[in-house]
Amino acid sequence: MKYLILNVIVFISINFYAIEQNLSPYIKVGESTKSIQEVNKEVIQTLKDNSFTVLGSYNPSNKSSLGVIAFTRADLKNTVIKVKDRGALSAIMKVGLVAKNGKVIISYTNPDYLLRAYLPGNYNAFKSTFDKFSSDLKTAFTSLGKEFKPFGGTVEADQLAKYHYKIMMPYFTDPVELHEFASFEEGLQIITNNMEARKANTVKVYSLVYKNEKVAVFGVGLLDKEEGEFNFLPKIGADHVAALPYEIILQGNKATMLHGKYRIALHWPELTMGTFMKIMSTPGDIEDALEALCE
Repeated sequence: MKYLILNVIVFISINFYAIEQNLSPYIKVGESTKSIQEVNKEVIQTLKDNSFTVLGSYNPSNKSSLGVIAFTRADLKNTVIKVKDRGALSAIMKVGLVAKNGKVIISYTNPDYLLRAYLPGNYNAFKSTFDKFSSDLKTAFTSLGKEFKPFGGTVEADQLAKYHYKIMMPYFTDPVELHEFASFEEGLQIITNNMEARKANTVKVYSLVYKNEKVAVFGVGLLDKEEGEFNFLPKIGADHVAALPYEIILQGNKATMLHGKYRIALHWPELTMGTFMKIMSTPGDIEDALEALCE
């Protein structure tokens, strides 16, 4: 009996550890019976009241039933920029709002998941900063809900730094080069002007600029009804709306984006190959839109 009990304890411990190592891309805060406009204001105020910086917000697919709020905080922003290989992409977290069945579902991107993926080889060096950010964020959102339930599929934590969807698919380290400018300043000006002009049926959601480091991240809403969010989001799941908007990162004089086959899979890790095939043209469509913003 003694050995049986011991074996059960060991079995439970091993499986608990395995479960603990699986991370999901999103965390559900809870649901609200208020309108999505009211919830949007509450989220923004909550973030501001707790020392987070709101960068921008928009309605993906131009749908009033969907909302995204992009935000950061000084400690996160100032830490990730130390990682030279597109570390600034991980400075921005997002809240997703989905209105359906008379309620608004509130969720946010799981910092632990994204930071591990976007900072391959560097996550552990700054883990204490990231843990505090995640803890403070959860504490701030307790005024909006109590669930804090991970969702959206899972990936083993130690696999996120080298994540790819399938064999021969791109990794984080396989970005798409959009354009090479004469200088950082020229790139910043051209991309900013094109976003403000809503070129290629896009909308500017936010920009985060590190002038001293000559790095900038742009959040781009893709509003083309044939090739943008309106087309691909319903096919892969609007509950993951906090995955949006898509990003351009300008480092020095080079503008790049994460490959669609990597970034979409990372944010929708439970996608079947059959569903992925339904959006086969989407990675190229996104590249075309973001490339147009750089010309």
